[in-house]
Amino acid sequence: MTERILVIKLAALGDFVQAFGPFAAIRAHHPGAHITLLTTPPYAPLARRSPWFDDVWEDGRPAWTSLGAVWRLARRLRGAGFARVYDLQTSARSSRYRSLLPGRVEWSGIAPGASHPHANPGRDLLHTVERQREQLEVAGITEFPAPALDWLEDDIAGLGLPARFALLVPGASPGRPGKRWPVEGFAALAAGLGLPVAVVGSRAEAALATAMPGCIDLTGRTSLVQLGAVARRAAFAIGNDTGPTHLIAAAGCPTLALFGDDSDPALCAPRGRAVAVLRHAPLAGLEVAEVRAALAALVTA
Repeated sequence: MTERILVIKLAALGDFVQAFGPFAAIRAHHPGAHITLLTTPPYAPLARRSPWFDDVWEDGRPAWTSLGAVWRLARRLRGAGFARVYDLQTSARSSRYRSLLPGRVEWSGIAPGASHPHANPGRDLLHTVERQREQLEVAGITEFPAPALDWLEDDIAGLGLPARFALLVPGASPGRPGKRWPVEGFAALAAGLGLPVAVVGSRAEAALATAMPGCIDLTGRTSLVQLGAVARRAAFAIGNDTGPTHLIAAAGCPTLALFGDDSDPALCAPRGRAVAVLRHAPLAGLEVAEVRAALAALVTA
């Protein structure tokens, strides 16, 4: 009988990207298993394109007040015949899902009663990548192959990109303005780069691209897979601590990530082939000259 494995990763984009390594390690550890990912709609297309899952469920975050949706998810979980669960979300919500499964199902995570608990009291002081790796080691996974990302490819011919260009990511979470370097800084930086600049982000961030005359506006024009394809072709990228910056870095694009005091790069800095972090508190006080110097060091390393 084929072993059935469940992986839980609900959000957000940066965290989802930083789970690429664990996803690959789980697949390598269970090569013949049927592996299902429980996630949410924004990340399902990305997961389906990847080589790590046989099935992707996107109903992973029903409102607790929607009893019908919770009941449907519970029935689906109980009927799937999972032998083991890797909870990479490790939230209060995902931990509660353990109670929806039979007690014999093995569980890797922080849920009470887990068969393979990640009980390190300092787990929240580890970078996301190291924290998840340690969690999987507790569950018996000892091999961590570099995740293949050649599947981050798509047709981007219609985007009108030149042969050589830079990427800017001036947006970030709307509820955390301290994570955004002022768009005026990005505009001044773009003006001195000496090559075309494309601005990426959500449709709601189109005004940031408008503030940079002459830039190629890709806001709202790319899927996550297309963003990965764009990143694979870019000369380099500069962005705030936000999900697209993490995806661009993971795709292998040399990336300079800008941090303020709203988040700690020691815990959540992007990872990739060539990544540098520039932190200034507050981020609004970061000078363009500092960014240019950090960028020059990155691209000449």
